[in-house]
Amino acid sequence: MVLCPECESDLDIEEEELDEGEIVSCLECGTDFEVVGLEPLELSRVSEEDDEEDEDEDDEEEDRDSDY
Repeated sequence: MVLCPECESDLDIEEEELDEGEIVSCLECGTDFEVVGLEPLELSRVSEEDDEEDEDEDDEEEDRDSDY
């Protein structure tokens, strides 16, 4: 059983089926975590800044695409 590092709820995921770099979400608190280690399982909280940077990059790509 994997517990959410944020709210300690059961994440209901199979550790054996995870790969490094995968994103898992807690259904209770909504926090996203990236799998950064497998043995032992290590989760790192995905920061909101990372999400905002991804959105900014997507917006820039759309702007470039619309120029063509």
